[in-house]
Amino acid sequence: MSLLAVDQEKCHRDGICAEVCPARIIEFKGNDAFPSLVDGGDKICISCGHCVAVCPYGAMSHTIMKPEECQSVNEDWLLGPEQVEHFLRYRRSIRNYKNEQVEQGTLTKLIDVARFAPSGHNFQPVKWLVIYDQDAVQRMAAFVIEWMRHLMKEDSPLVAAMHLNRVVSSWEEGNDPICRNAPHIIIAHAHKEDRTAPVACTIALTYLELAASSFDLGACWAGYFNAAATLWPPMQQELGLPEGNVNFGAMMVGYPKFKYHRLPLRNDAEILWR
Repeated sequence: MSLLAVDQEKCHRDGICAEVCPARIIEFKGNDAFPSLVDGGDKICISCGHCVAVCPYGAMSHTIMKPEECQSVNEDWLLGPEQVEHFLRYRRSIRNYKNEQVEQGTLTKLIDVARFAPSGHNFQPVKWLVIYDQDAVQRMAAFVIEWMRHLMKEDSPLVAAMHLNRVVSSWEEGNDPICRNAPHIIIAHAHKEDRTAPVACTIALTYLELAASSFDLGACWAGYFNAAATLWPPMQQELGLPEGNVNFGAMMVGYPKFKYHRLPLRNDAEILWR
């Protein structure tokens, strides 16, 4: 079966599919020709779906996606600049959570949105680990504290840089400065040899964080957790990621305890024009 299939009754031969193809593997072999693959194009295609998505007439099909399988763009749902600005500025790092679990189905839907984040060469390397049980979250937080105590014993420069004495003292007082009593932690991981993985995981987690509010959820990057998961072998062993995979980011997730009513200010952008 050919990688691409063209419905000749629908195709207007306008060349849009060839122009948007990032791999430049679609060609027209004559004035009256329909789009076709260049020689060896099936080995270069990154399966991004641009050719299927861009055709106004639904004439192009890819072996892994047909136009009727792809959701149509709803023009009424597209945001204008002011709405986008408000949406992005509304985002808050949530560090106070209700003592309430989120249904697994809701977290699955949230991750399902995040999986559409872009990745280099469309490799889609991101895998997900959800630490769902709150007792398990606290157990992992304890591993982070163990790592911090190890750094303090070794007199690591990270102790001062990350204020670890203060963090450990807060933990010993009965607080949770690691996971902020979040009911769940979502981890993005991928194979350690995949060069696209660090950025892909970061972008996917950003998608997840931005999408969280639409599910009435809050999220926050779990920096201490991520550092320990990256550097502390006992915690890595406890996480139990597939062999060869490493953690590239972690996010606290839960129902926010409080609601924010204003959009705080930030520094002006520093822009260089060349």
